[in-house]
Amino acid sequence: MDERRRSFPSPAHLAASEAWPIVSLAMRSPATVFAAVCLAALLAAAPAAADQDDPRLKRLFESLQTTTSSINAQGLTNAIWLVWLEHDDPQVVERMQSGMRAMQRENYYLALAIYDDLVDRVPDFAEAWNKRATVHYLLGNYQRSLDDIERTLELEPRHFGALEGRGLIYGELGLEEEALQAFERALEVNPHLPGATRRAEEIRGKSQRI
Repeated sequence: MDERRRSFPSPAHLAASEAWPIVSLAMRSPATVFAAVCLAALLAAAPAAADQDDPRLKRLFESLQTTTSSINAQGLTNAIWLVWLEHDDPQVVERMQSGMRAMQRENYYLALAIYDDLVDRVPDFAEAWNKRATVHYLLGNYQRSLDDIERTLELEPRHFGALEGRGLIYGELGLEEEALQAFERALEVNPHLPGATRRAEEIRGKSQRI
């Protein structure tokens, strides 16, 4: 196994939850509880708009920049994922959850069919594009994944999951400068991403040894 594959996870060795983050609604960790509290407080303060345009996201991202607690940071990150997964159409939400279940079972072709349908049905829903990007990555379809990441970021420029995914793909392709830029951009948006932090440090360390 070469150095590049030690530094960046290969799709052949990744479960879906290890690629882009996949939020499990069944989790009951302190961070998940904190995420629920965050959302409840924000719901009382502002009307929900259910997707990447939800006004609650602004305050969640602002809090990510100032918190010094790792538990609070994870809770805020989970809360952002939960907002990104919301949609006004219950059928869209159900399809999103079906796709996530298929990914967790590693039934990637079923997940791909679901997300193909969703991006056609709701082309302005950023998280549908991001989920399809994740599936393409897991199937080794790097260019298609990059294309879907681009669309995700057009709709939601703060999407740290898509930015981190872009870094993973560039790393797989041996484009370490581009990978570092993607990880650094993800960390500008969310400074509390351990995977992006670790991989950025690995790339910087390698460049310093050369």
